[in-house]
Amino acid sequence: MRTRRERGVWQEGNDVTLLPEARRFMPALLEAVEGARESLLIELYLMESGVLANRVIDALVSASHRGVDVYLVLDGFGSMGLSAADRQRLTDNGVWLRDFNPLGWNLTRNISRDHRKLVVVDQRIAFTGGFGAVDAFLNSWFEVAIRIEGPVVADWVRLFLKVWESPLTRGGEQAPRITPRPSSPGSVSGVRGRVIWGQGYRFQAIRYSLLVRSSSAKRRLWLCTPYFAPTRSLRRRLRSAARRGGDVRLLLPGQSHDHPGIRYASQRFFTGLLRAGVRIYEYQPCFIHAKFVLADDWVSLGSCNFDHWSLHWNLEANQEIESVLLAAEVQQLFEQKFQVSQEITLEEWMRRPRWMRIRTMVFGILDGLLTRLR
Repeated sequence: MRTRRERGVWQEGNDVTLLPEARRFMPALLEAVEGARESLLIELYLMESGVLANRVIDALVSASHRGVDVYLVLDGFGSMGLSAADRQRLTDNGVWLRDFNPLGWNLTRNISRDHRKLVVVDQRIAFTGGFGAVDAFLNSWFEVAIRIEGPVVADWVRLFLKVWESPLTRGGEQAPRITPRPSSPGSVSGVRGRVIWGQGYRFQAIRYSLLVRSSSAKRRLWLCTPYFAPTRSLRRRLRSAARRGGDVRLLLPGQSHDHPGIRYASQRFFTGLLRAGVRIYEYQPCFIHAKFVLADDWVSLGSCNFDHWSLHWNLEANQEIESVLLAAEVQQLFEQKFQVSQEITLEEWMRRPRWMRIRTMVFGILDGLLTRLR
């Protein structure tokens, strides 16, 4: 039986800052890294050589030179775009670099990826969201991050340590051992929060938490995800929430999608959702890569796309917060994005051309076959 700590514990007194758009979260993140004095714990799925990766590497090298212990975990697949020269520059300058699950001959094991995004500074400040060190995050994609201080940061440290010490993580064997600190005291004005995570089919706490909140939401249930491939249980709860009078909305990418086939496959769910009263918006200005949910005054934000692939195979982690003030900020962010999105109505959807129906059917069949590979 899992302990309460392994499931994630609600803790009071956390200070959180919502950071939408790279123009806000990248300066805040790099400023915190530059202010590190003891340790940096970093876990990323995507890192590719380029302008942003150079900025990140510069910051990590600078921190190492001033005596900060820098620990970096990259996914073995998501970091394939990082050049050997950039890797060498990191390790030559004292950054402890490890790779989670490098690709090998075991095809089944290759599917499991570390999709988490995490930066912890001095075991005191944590950042999470959907970000990565690739140039697309600077100008081409809409993303959201959150900055956290307080007791839950210790849980982020423990989560990082599980990956760092995992038998699937390779390299950096001589790195100094990371000693977790006790949880820091919360502030009187802080909010209630917990770290929630998923470890593929072995542990799906993120999924269960979302399902519980979807079932209990009374006023609103708004979900933003770049890859809308929901489980049957989530689709059922979205429809039920709308039928009982809740304000249920989906914010999804439009034509600017990095994987258009996923967009077309997801559209096979639109008819049933629209008929139940779910409102669907496709974001127009650019690709929307953010992943966050608002259910009444509960917010979940992090790496999880809430799709069957992430939930079944990947390591994922989100920050959950219960706060009227943060919920109001997230509501405002949603509303800003709804205004520049195209709402898909049931009437318009039922009049879509035949070629669109065929496209949805073909990609839906392919996605269904991949789902059954689980």
